[in-house]
Amino acid sequence: MRYLSILLLAPWLLVLCVIYWIWPRSLPRTTGRRTFDVLVLLLAGIAAALAALAGFDSAVLPEPGEFGPVSGSIWQQVLPALWGYGAFAAVIVPALVLRQWWWGRKR
Repeated sequence: MRYLSILLLAPWLLVLCVIYWIWPRSLPRTTGRRTFDVLVLLLAGIAAALAALAGFDSAVLPEPGEFGPVSGSIWQQVLPALWGYGAFAAVIVPALVLRQWWWGRKR
């Protein structure tokens, strides 16, 4: 169950990777930019996976509540997905700004 949140998060992250790869079309597609993009996507994927695993390990299962012994245990999957998505965004957003600044300024 430790990797379930990563599996659930992976399709959305792949969609975001494709959007990052093709957008914006106005930037030049040089070898340097493609190398930068590959490195950023690898770093973002690794950061998301590590954050999701750390989120799973830090999720505290609640005490048995009024709804039974599994009440609230969904947070053991939700928290890692949130952490993974946050780590992914923390890498992609600055990379978008840096990429636009570096390759967009040479017009």
